[in-house]
Amino acid sequence: MKVAVAGASGFIGRALVRRLDADGHTVVRLVRRPAERTDEVAWHPSSSEVEQWERLEGVDAFVNLTGANLAGGRWTDERREELRRSRLEGTRTLVAVMAHMNHHPRTFVCASAVGFYGDRGDEELGEGSAAGQGFLADLCHAWEEEARIAETVGIRTVSLRMGLVLGPGGGVLAKMVPVFRAGVGGRFGSGRQWVSWIALEDLLAAIGQTLADARLAGPVNAVAPGAVRNVEFAEALAGVLGRPALLPVPALMLRTLFGSMADEALLASARVRPRRLLEAGFVFRHTDLPGALRAAVGPAAG
Repeated sequence: MKVAVAGASGFIGRALVRRLDADGHTVVRLVRRPAERTDEVAWHPSSSEVEQWERLEGVDAFVNLTGANLAGGRWTDERREELRRSRLEGTRTLVAVMAHMNHHPRTFVCASAVGFYGDRGDEELGEGSAAGQGFLADLCHAWEEEARIAETVGIRTVSLRMGLVLGPGGGVLAKMVPVFRAGVGGRFGSGRQWVSWIALEDLLAAIGQTLADARLAGPVNAVAPGAVRNVEFAEALAGVLGRPALLPVPALMLRTLFGSMADEALLASARVRPRRLLEAGFVFRHTDLPGALRAAVGPAAG
């Protein structure tokens, strides 16, 4: 296929471009600077502008991985607006471009997150579960609604509700590994909240399946089958690194440091199941958390 990727310079985007290229697909990267190569198209989501968008004619699928980092600081009013704009404006621009193409792409895969479900305790969550409450849940819901507009022109649309992505070279582990390697890592708050995760390798394969499998449309949970408690996650990471996990971070400290982000992103519980992927026959390479962490951390472990 010919696939256009927005967010190709990010942690997931870089790996996806490599994977698509290795699988024999043609990749067009949407970049927020002047295009320098024949496989690049410049775009400006804030102004809904795509330069030389006609070069996207013939693209079979779009993958949207854009969005400011949720963990980039306290969620002030200004920061919340940045998080919203970076997701909604980019998605709106891509949908508009696809709608105006002479030949619409067949598929639109847009990132979302398990934050859609909010803080749900021990409830097991599938794609049919209702949206949760809070800023992050509202943001994910609005993001998915923007993506769904592509359906009105006959484009199969998938919203990938991703859990914590575990892979080398970036993501959540880039922040956590140095802390745990120093021996000062531990659970967050009570540690009883559920953490839904997915190995980067499996996420890339899941994106590949959503691009190819016409049965997959609407929300798709991109998480491994084995959600774990936060305390289990901390112990597994510490074990892989050969360090103790003896220093829990109190909930009060997290709230003092991060405000509402602590409750919605660090202390919230989301026990999510990948029901639609499993029903479609998707086979996970990493269902065991320690194994996924060892693959992500690599030879530096221990």
